[in-house]
Amino acid sequence: METQNDRVVYLTLGNLKLEIHPDRKGAGAAAALAAAEELRRLDKLGQDIGVIFATGASQFDMLEALTTIPGLPWHLVRGFHLDEYVGLAENHPASFRRYLRERLTQRVVMREFLEINGNADDPEAMCREYIKALRMADPQLCLLGIGENGHLAFNDPAEADFNDPLAMKVVRLDQACRQQQAAEGWFASWEEVPERALTLTIPTLFRIPKLIVSVPGSRKAQAIRRTLYDPIATDCPSTLLRTHPDVTLYLDTGSAAELNSVSLPA
Repeated sequence: METQNDRVVYLTLGNLKLEIHPDRKGAGAAAALAAAEELRRLDKLGQDIGVIFATGASQFDMLEALTTIPGLPWHLVRGFHLDEYVGLAENHPASFRRYLRERLTQRVVMREFLEINGNADDPEAMCREYIKALRMADPQLCLLGIGENGHLAFNDPAEADFNDPLAMKVVRLDQACRQQQAAEGWFASWEEVPERALTLTIPTLFRIPKLIVSVPGSRKAQAIRRTLYDPIATDCPSTLLRTHPDVTLYLDTGSAAELNSVSLPA
């Protein structure tokens, strides 16, 4: 089903909702407004608010907009992030801890933000402690992206398990994922991208009631097409989003360019 309003295209595909905006800034602003609305709704419940934040170029405009919306209940938010490289210095330009400090926690005062320590001596033990804190926070909202290979967090096709017994794990990044990180400018070459990372697993993400997924840019067009039309399988992990009860994808004309029979906004 397709409708248009003020140059924005709204689509539904089963449970999956999509908004296609003329540009990435508009898509990011719309995702931020949706996140703000959910934070306000959760605030009325009178309890702490668990939120998981994605990183990467797809989140730039959303986080920029979200952190400038006044009156949000940041003082109740217990924040977490999706993933982090193993062995990368926390002040490296590609570090997700640095990313979230610069774009989130230094802009708003949160109740708490728990960082993933990619330099822990015992990564498996670190995962267990992180998940213990995550479960206590009971996150109700996840701000997510989709990788060029369809990954969710750092669950690349070879590592993705829709029935993963682990809530968080150490994974090996595939070449497509590492090439994306270099192409976005985080590293000088894909060979410099760490081979391992810590990530929340797919079952952990799918326990969260609401997913707001920002996926701008023409480099993501193939991934979006596959997300909507490929069989649901770990060959493209993001296809599983079609089974989640409350997920909205925020796209721009670049990322929506390969969708079938869609009138893109001018």
